[in-house]
Amino acid sequence: QVQLVESGGGSVQPGGSLRLSCAASEYSYSRHCMAWFRQALGKEREWVVTVTSGGTTTYADSVKGRFTVSKDTAKKTLYLDMNSLKPEDTAMYYCAAGGWCSTYPRDYGHWGQGTQVTVSS
Repeated sequence: QVQLVESGGGSVQPGGSLRLSCAASEYSYSRHCMAWFRQALGKEREWVVTVTSGGTTTYADSVKGRFTVSKDTAKKTLYLDMNSLKPEDTAMYYCAAGGWCSTYPRDYGHWGQGTQVTVSS
């Protein structure tokens, strides 16, 4: 059973930066695709980025060039560095693990509890 715990959310002004972390209780690069999703109030959960077991990353157009995902194998942790944040980035951010990479939340069997990111002046 994979357990995921996100941290690092908070409030920041437009143009600011935040780093989110996702600590995994069990981590297998050969079995899991890792992803970040986000969900704004009143909206559907939205795919942000996926990382394959081999390290290949794919970003949503809305965050490309501003967000960077990385993994620390020794720490069993996935990171999301967010720069040039905009008010429209405000959402609850979730870490997810699944058997294959997908942009659909239904394809992921393991989720963290989420961490809130608020971008406001």
